[in-house]
Amino acid sequence: MDNAVTGRQDDTQARDGSADAQVHLDALREILDVINNSRDDERPVFDTLLRAANRLCGASTAGLLLGRPNDKHLTLAALQHTDDTENDASADRIARANTPPMDMDPAVHISARAICEGSVVHIADLAETDSYKAGVPSFKIMVEEMGQRSTLSVPVMDATGPIGAINLHRRTAGLFSESEISLINSFATQAVIAIENVRQFREVQTRLERERASSEILEVISQSRDDEGPVFDAILSNASHLCHAPIAGLVMVDDESKTYRLRASRGAKPEFVEAIEKNPPALDPERFAAARAIVEQRIVHVDDLASPNLYGADDKHRISTTQLEGIRTVLFVPLIWEQQSIGAIGLWRREVKPFSEDEIALVETFAAQAVIAIENVRQFREVQERLKREAATSEVLSIISQSRDDERPVFDTILKKAAELCSANQASLQLSNAERTHFGVAAYWGFEETAFQVGGSAPLDSGRPIPQVISTGCSMNIKDLSQSDHYLQKDQIITHVVDIEGIRSWLIVPLMKDKQAIGAIALSRREVKSFNEFEVALVETFAAQAVIAIENVRQFREVQERLEREAATSEILRVISQSQEDEAQVFDIILEKSVILCQADQSVLFLINAERTSMYLAAHWGHSRTEFSIGRSWPLEAAMSATEAIRSTLVQHILDFAETERYKSREEEAIQMVENEGIRTRLVVPLLRDGVAIGAIAMSRREVRAFAASEIKLAETFAAQAVIAIENVRQFKALERLNAELGERVEEQVGEIERMGRLKRFLPAAVADTVVSQGSDNLLKSHRALLGVLFCDIRGFTAFCETAEPEETIEVLQSYHEEMGALIAAHGAGVDTRAGDGIMVLFNDPLPCDDPAGDALRLGLAMRERMAELSKKWRRHGHRLGFGVGISLGYATVGMVGSAGRFDYTASGTAVNLAARLCDQAKDGEILLSPRAYTAVEDDFDAEPVGELTLKGIHAPVEVFRVLTES
Repeated sequence: MDNAVTGRQDDTQARDGSADAQVHLDALREILDVINNSRDDERPVFDTLLRAANRLCGASTAGLLLGRPNDKHLTLAALQHTDDTENDASADRIARANTPPMDMDPAVHISARAICEGSVVHIADLAETDSYKAGVPSFKIMVEEMGQRSTLSVPVMDATGPIGAINLHRRTAGLFSESEISLINSFATQAVIAIENVRQFREVQTRLERERASSEILEVISQSRDDEGPVFDAILSNASHLCHAPIAGLVMVDDESKTYRLRASRGAKPEFVEAIEKNPPALDPERFAAARAIVEQRIVHVDDLASPNLYGADDKHRISTTQLEGIRTVLFVPLIWEQQSIGAIGLWRREVKPFSEDEIALVETFAAQAVIAIENVRQFREVQERLKREAATSEVLSIISQSRDDERPVFDTILKKAAELCSANQASLQLSNAERTHFGVAAYWGFEETAFQVGGSAPLDSGRPIPQVISTGCSMNIKDLSQSDHYLQKDQIITHVVDIEGIRSWLIVPLMKDKQAIGAIALSRREVKSFNEFEVALVETFAAQAVIAIENVRQFREVQERLEREAATSEILRVISQSQEDEAQVFDIILEKSVILCQADQSVLFLINAERTSMYLAAHWGHSRTEFSIGRSWPLEAAMSATEAIRSTLVQHILDFAETERYKSREEEAIQMVENEGIRTRLVVPLLRDGVAIGAIAMSRREVRAFAASEIKLAETFAAQAVIAIENVRQFKALERLNAELGERVEEQVGEIERMGRLKRFLPAAVADTVVSQGSDNLLKSHRALLGVLFCDIRGFTAFCETAEPEETIEVLQSYHEEMGALIAAHGAGVDTRAGDGIMVLFNDPLPCDDPAGDALRLGLAMRERMAELSKKWRRHGHRLGFGVGISLGYATVGMVGSAGRFDYTASGTAVNLAARLCDQAKDGEILLSPRAYTAVEDDFDAEPVGELTLKGIHAPVEVFRVLTES
């Protein structure tokens, strides 16, 4: 049995003298003075009280512990020793006795017994207790390490019951006297008074601080109309301070990703914030406390987040929260607006210390204020957005009123405003052609790298999102393009849009006219974020304005075209009246006007001969990729669109040459049109005189776009005017022939001139000029000459042709031959021959030069420099093309090769073959020289040996040199 006495006992060592009573009164008075001076801290009272208890009761140690019977643990509030020199050592022993925290266990701790029983616990000799003999650690420490023998524990009681205990220890066995117990009871009462005074003072201070915090937050709310960030910061700062939470955060629901994201934080480590931002937690109430608070719209209070029973031992968010930040106790209060959870405020403590009801109520107030701030900013932004949209709509309408003849300024403004107001990274406007077979990009806004090029064309039946919207007239709002079927099936265009441009969300709205889509507006984002209903409605408004602009411009252009056609007819009639001797001027003005007014790329006029056996080219207008020889003839029975129009006297309208059987069967004219000239759509109108065709006008487009009925009618008018001009000149010439006599000498001279003219029509210009200047055909005969030979071609062109569209191939070839042709002409080459992307250039024949190898190399360097610029330009369009050159010097056989009507001035021999093989071996950007060519230029150019190469068609290995720079 413990040697304990509960309640009052007779004290054999009672000290009832008046002197002792006075000392007790003095001690009580001292304690009351300290209480009066310690409004905000009870510790000075506790220390004074315990020192007096030690002194008056002859104790070596006195301590005050706080805790209620239902608490899990006791808290050591104060500790005093009689011998100050032992304070540190004794404090260490007491600390070890209380670590881990003392449980509220009457069987283990004497103070817990006094608190739980609500009565004095008095032990005369600790060494004789059952607890000590049983080896209870707290009893062993007090007896063996601290040397304590007798103990007195007096409960500290307030109106609700025990709230703690005062413990006294002596180093000698024996009971405390009744007066000493009474004194300690008085001290316990004074401790309660001190605790209550401080509690009330702190309560008032807390109330004042909370009122100040609320006032501060409301003031920030009033000043933050367009940004809730400052309000969030003020709320978290005050919540962290008033609730003694070192970390505070505010999260908002992300409806798109079904997660919640950290919008503001205070006190968290950067790596913890980064971890949350990189991996936003899902709205999963089974895994996350914040998610539970949001989804269930209730306060969630976790006493110890480190407990693996809460969310699983391997949960990465729980692990990062507890390990990165050391979080233990967590509180989440939901942000609720109109019965919907929009987020939560979270407070975190790095110790296991639950939040009080007052603290939770305070955070609820802060949550309400956060919701007010969010709603205020939302309403303010909504008003601002409405004003911006009204301003944008007004600006677009203003531009519409000013853009009568061009819809592009309207398109540009619409796309810019739509992208800005809808937070898009890219915007484009597409229009369908009249036949609804293709659509093209009419305007674009956004970053440079894009699959959409203004002026580009694509089929409407591809099934991709934009053509699908134009075909169906229904909008598409794609949340994540990387999850679409087109991307998953590796569609080339959609893969480029996602992987290269980084587009994820896409909104496409049709341009509707008469219940049919004539185009579409497309907006895209580089983040997964669907366009909301307000943004969709705004883009629909812009689409309607785009249609208005298109219709206004159409009507204006219709009037302008009518006036232009009338003016053109008037001008042609005027030229007819002035051109009695030559219909060429009339043909030129007719073809020029037909190209302009019918939006064609080129226009030609054919006439048939008097015997009606052949057709010849009489006039040409517009840009051509090949040389048109005026006078060139074709049999009238040839399979050509022009001869068909003449024979049938009917208009021939070919929508797409590339889709005709004539092209697919590889007929000459069709191949010439599609592959050399890039022609796709053609209109041929016969010239009719008395119902008989005497020729035809042919207009061509390099795009698949049918001629309108009004354009066909205008072409027929031009054809009639051409017939009038022909008839006028015929009548004038018939009259002139009656009055003119030409001498034989004149006829011979004219014949010679005509012969030389014909030479120029089928020979290279340089050769023809040389023949004419020498007045002899001998130069055309086969002969030997020392030549500088240059071969060049495009690297990667074959692979490019396999994947590129025909239009892209033709466009690259056109640019390539234009640029190389200009350099060839500038460097005075004698002859150049071209086949696809391959070019052969000859120096020193027929035009002699002093340095054929050097001239060829200078041309090669100029070509390489220009091709580097072209390749850079092509790479921006996704074309990976290079350029290589081979140059040789040697003798070759030169002369005319061909048959009637088609001759080429060319060369053959080892020097030519060697240059071609060196070109084949050259890598991108390389110029390779034969040994003889290197010897001829080594004083003027830097080159390095490549080594001996075995070349096809060359019997022995050849030492090859790579050109570096010009010396």
